[in-house]
Amino acid sequence: MSNATKVSEFLDKAQVFYFLTTDGDQPKGRPFGFHLLDGDKVYFGCGTFKNVFQQLTANPKVEILAVNGGEFMRYDGSVKIVKDDALLDKVRAAMPEIMGMYDKNGWEMGLFYLENGHAEIRGMMDLIEEFDV
Repeated sequence: MSNATKVSEFLDKAQVFYFLTTDGDQPKGRPFGFHLLDGDKVYFGCGTFKNVFQQLTANPKVEILAVNGGEFMRYDGSVKIVKDDALLDKVRAAMPEIMGMYDKNGWEMGLFYLENGHAEIRGMMDLIEEFDV
């Protein structure tokens, strides 16, 4: 199993995960639910009109925190924004209602993955697995 698959499967199990950015010197976190494994990358997306997108373009260093039962995963790296119509079609197929709302309102979905990613899967008191993605 690839490391990207490990990240994706942990996020699947968690269902909701927290995406952490900074706004100037203030940390910001918000729940996310969407991710898409395509090839060897885990993609995420959000509206380009949202504060989170402005924050990750101003400072591309981010962290994702997901909890599944007694384990949690930290996944950090630098955001790499992707413009890819074929990938956007996959997002549209995975989230037709949300993408329909975006299309109806003329909103753009910004897609990205983490470069130089590093993940840790931990229990409350121990490191279970650590790897680069």
